[in-house]
Amino acid sequence: MIDTATAVGLDPITLGDLLRVAGSDGFDRWEDQVRRTGGCSDPIHLTGTTVTRDRETGEVLYSYSTADEPGGRLRLACGNRRASRCPACAWTYAGDVFHLIRAGITGDPRMAIPDRVRTHPGVFTTLTAPSFGPVHNRPASGRCACGVRHAENSPVLGTAVDPERYDYAAAVLWNNHASVLWQRFTIYLRREVAARAGITQTLLKETARVSFGKVAEFQRRGAIHFHAIIRIDGPDGPTSPPPAWATTALLEDAIRAAAGRAQTVVPAAGDQSARMLRWGSQVDVRAIGTDQGQELTDAAVAGYVAKYATKAAETTGTLDRRIGEMSELDKHPELPDHTLQLIRACRDLDDLYPDRKLWAWAHMLGFRGHFMTKSRAYSTTLGSRRQVRADYRAAQERRERGLPDPDEHSEATTLTLAHWTYAGHGHTPGESWLAANIHRDLQTNRETAREVITELDSTGEEWTWNDC
Repeated sequence: MIDTATAVGLDPITLGDLLRVAGSDGFDRWEDQVRRTGGCSDPIHLTGTTVTRDRETGEVLYSYSTADEPGGRLRLACGNRRASRCPACAWTYAGDVFHLIRAGITGDPRMAIPDRVRTHPGVFTTLTAPSFGPVHNRPASGRCACGVRHAENSPVLGTAVDPERYDYAAAVLWNNHASVLWQRFTIYLRREVAARAGITQTLLKETARVSFGKVAEFQRRGAIHFHAIIRIDGPDGPTSPPPAWATTALLEDAIRAAAGRAQTVVPAAGDQSARMLRWGSQVDVRAIGTDQGQELTDAAVAGYVAKYATKAAETTGTLDRRIGEMSELDKHPELPDHTLQLIRACRDLDDLYPDRKLWAWAHMLGFRGHFMTKSRAYSTTLGSRRQVRADYRAAQERRERGLPDPDEHSEATTLTLAHWTYAGHGHTPGESWLAANIHRDLQTNRETAREVITELDSTGEEWTWNDC
């Protein structure tokens, strides 16, 4: 469990606490709890009891109390989607997003999405922000506008070539209104689809439905952009076939037209003139699926979306939590100057646009939307994915305890009474080190299993889990 070679480099406080935890009487149970959370880095602590009785006789069938747990507490996963805050929970979230997105591309009967949805016109679209001034990059020519050939990992990439002329105010206002612009885009998209089909918008609702699943991503320059899977279904969503006029080419043409029309206005305020916000000129649209001639596989698209669903603005070097006062930034000398300028722009514009809450979202460089969203009929929901996992674990625990399965009876035969109290969160320094190692081992095992399954699937032969 403890990698002594790695532990040698720990600071004395962490090392001492690690040895204390590993040598405690309840270590095995503590390790089991942390494994059940996937190695969560900031678990929720609960205290309490639960008692399951036979509804008719009152006989106690099972009882549990946290008094018997290490430290008298039960530890549950925090559920944070951000990889910078909890890699373990972010890994689980990314897995849920992967299955949610892929189900909307290939179908999944377990989620009530038929396999034939893969034949519906669908594309992978990227909508970007406009330019706010030249930034250091690595163009196809190899030489940046500054005259230098930057290395792939150069820290100057994405930063302003001329900070004095870069429009930081427009950049953060763009981020702040990006979700509004996406909403306008979806409205125009349905109009453009109807126009190309030669029908009214009312008739479009009766014959087809445009669905999407999207994720937001920050570019190195600190500007948000969106990746989206967009699909045309029949009027009832993925369970109904699209009309004959619905083609991938029609959808692509409608997307480009809608992106060109969508706009939103930021009114003038103080020393800021009115601004018309639009999408950038780079609109990428590529077909997805498994049919011949389509450009992207379903797994590649789902994996790409899932990857960025756990990211946030910290990929640009900013903080991953809200900023109380500007003075807090003095504690983070590692913040890039370009990022600091964007944060300052949020502060300076906050009084001019109080309804936009720019300072509250300064750590997100002004962006205040959700990182993963979807239309109602695209596929299943994250809530249903979590419920499937919870039901599986509940059934597993019932079998271990010898309790009856409620699904096998028309009426519940047991009564469960529970009382839980929040008792804090997190780990001690030594526990954090151990939890990180548990998460690393679990992820390594899962990735190895995934590689084995992929290899077995590629053979086209039937196999069972015993083969693994």
